Amino acid sequence: METAKILLVDDEKSIVKMIETVLRKEGFRKIYKAYTAQEALQLLQQYGADIIILDVMLPDQSGFELCPKIREISEAYILFLTAKVSDFDVLTGFATGGDDYITKPFNPLEIVARVKARLRRATLHPSLHVKSFKSRYDFGRFIVDESAGELIVEGKTVACPAQVFQLLLYLCKHPNVVFSKSQLYEAVWGFDGLSDDNTVMVHIRRIREKIELNPSTPHYLVTVRGLGYKLVKEKEE
Repeated sequence: METAKILLVDDEKSIVKMIETVLRKEGFRKIYKAYTAQEALQLLQQYGADIIILDVMLPDQSGFELCPKIREISEAYILFLTAKVSDFDVLTGFATGGDDYITKPFNPLEIVARVKARLRRATLHPSLHVKSFKSRYDFGRFIVDESAGELIVEGKTVACPAQVFQLLLYLCKHPNVVFSKSQLYEAVWGFDGLSDDNTVMVHIRRIREKIELNPSTPHYLVTVRGLGYKLVKEKEE
């Protein structure tokens, strides 16, 4: 934790101070603070970051507008702070490069828990969490366009709820990797502890209904008996 670099971006100084205080009590030392998008980019270029806690509403531009610029220079894990919880807002956050979100008002200890969980996952499974600057994932029958927040199946844009899109995007970024339900729940929903198996299963089914020719006999998003699920992508010659 002492080496992890955390960038806090929020124009409300009281919120930044509150989060910083709790993080320091938990042993984090390299904490950088920005109150505008411009300051955030300057600090990121100067110091780098492992995790960015990013407010959606900033005085010079929105967090959604800032996020793609961050993605051009950093692979940091981005946790949005937002008072907006509609599917559109959440999907926008994921589509612009965000990884998770938490709504205001929030308990700062929840942010600490998510930060620790992220660092723990990255330490235990670094190969599973390497980000790519790639934003378009082509599986032949379907394409996931991260920057546009679109799922395109056989050339047609298909409506995709935020959490379904996020789960599919996560799987697209890690093709041919098997994930258990608990790993997917922790990685995509952002919570530790017991996974919500029903939630994961429902979302897997919804993805299959959108991308598979026959959801009952999936070709792409397959079940690996006793282990979990994986999104199959044939190796390119």
